[in-house]
Amino acid sequence: MRYKEFMIEGRNAVIEAFRSGKTIDKLFVLDVCQDGPVKSILREAKKADTIVNFVDKERLDRLSNTGHHQGVVAQAAAYEYAEVDDILKLAKEKGEAPFVFILDEIEDPHNLGAIIRTANLAGAHGVIIPKRRAVGLTATVAKTSAGAINYTPVAKVTNISKTIEDLKEKGMWFVCADMGGETMYNLNLTGSIGLVIGNEGSGVSRLVREKCDYIASIPMKGDIDSLNASVAAGVLAYEIVRQRLQK
Repeated sequence: MRYKEFMIEGRNAVIEAFRSGKTIDKLFVLDVCQDGPVKSILREAKKADTIVNFVDKERLDRLSNTGHHQGVVAQAAAYEYAEVDDILKLAKEKGEAPFVFILDEIEDPHNLGAIIRTANLAGAHGVIIPKRRAVGLTATVAKTSAGAINYTPVAKVTNISKTIEDLKEKGMWFVCADMGGETMYNLNLTGSIGLVIGNEGSGVSRLVREKCDYIASIPMKGDIDSLNASVAAGVLAYEIVRQRLQK
């Protein structure tokens, strides 16, 4: 299901968006606003586990398209999120070992869109992203995915490390991309696998890396030291595809 709105402005519009069940990724509230209607909106945001940012008027004015935000702007998801169980169910329906992308704080919507596109083409059953410090399913992400967002479920979770632990209990194992790891060609990347890709600048966080079973590096011969996050995801994903095909 695709949502028509992306930025929702004004107190009535925002509270109705929450009450109608729309997925709100972030809520921006004028930091001096604490009256009754705003408190009602904040209660709805808490129930929906929405990230709330208290900002100054200049920031809200920049976010607003209408100029009539009344101290409140909501950033709605362009597409609905799936649940992690939906991703596992899809793998089961296809009779395949689960293959999942887990993204640790990807911030660039173009990278996220490109990774969803790669996940679809590589036959992955879904993509998992964190609620905080990461881009959500924005209109730019949808456009960059070139339609893949309609076919590849994306789940949003509170804690990536805990999600990896839960999936390990269901028989999955995890490989993350990191320059200090074992060359990817030397690793067995078959079976029920999660591919973990880190932040564009800082890579995979320490806590998430410690949960991974393998750390894979991509051989590089050039004069710069790293690949773009979406390119790295593609290179590793297709090594996984190659090994799955040869199994």
